[in-house]
Amino acid sequence: MKSKDYSENVALDRIDRRILHWLQKDGRLTNADLAKKVHVSPATCHRRTQRLFEEGYVRAVRAEVTPHKVERGALVVVGVVLDRSTPESFGAFETAITELPFVLDCHLVAGDFDYFLKIRVRDIADFNRLHGEKLIALPGVRQTRTFFVMKEVIDNAPLDF
Repeated sequence: MKSKDYSENVALDRIDRRILHWLQKDGRLTNADLAKKVHVSPATCHRRTQRLFEEGYVRAVRAEVTPHKVERGALVVVGVVLDRSTPESFGAFETAITELPFVLDCHLVAGDFDYFLKIRVRDIADFNRLHGEKLIALPGVRQTRTFFVMKEVIDNAPLDF
């Protein structure tokens, strides 16, 4: 019988899914508390959790900072259109966008825009400054369209699987 390559992903079972569910809900749970919630021993829970990290099911555990407490209460979504749709122009834009710490998310999309950016700033004046100094100076940017979020109904919801 062929031995299993440890780097291959194992199908998630009910316990793995519960571990992922609880880690998304509260990444600060101790292993003992997590084990209780998923109804397994602490040793089993630790082994499974380690495997989920090692196999890439969990990328990171981090704190979710309250934006307005750190003066980043304004959420802005920006649609970006590049002047050319070539691998080189996409690559140049993607390299440059990763250098801007105020950009939380950047997604290549299909449709009227090439990218959507999720940005947190202090206020409209702060965004206006960043837009004029940084965003429109990015390589290949032909046009941007800005959407100021009026109300965050769902933000960073846990995955349902």
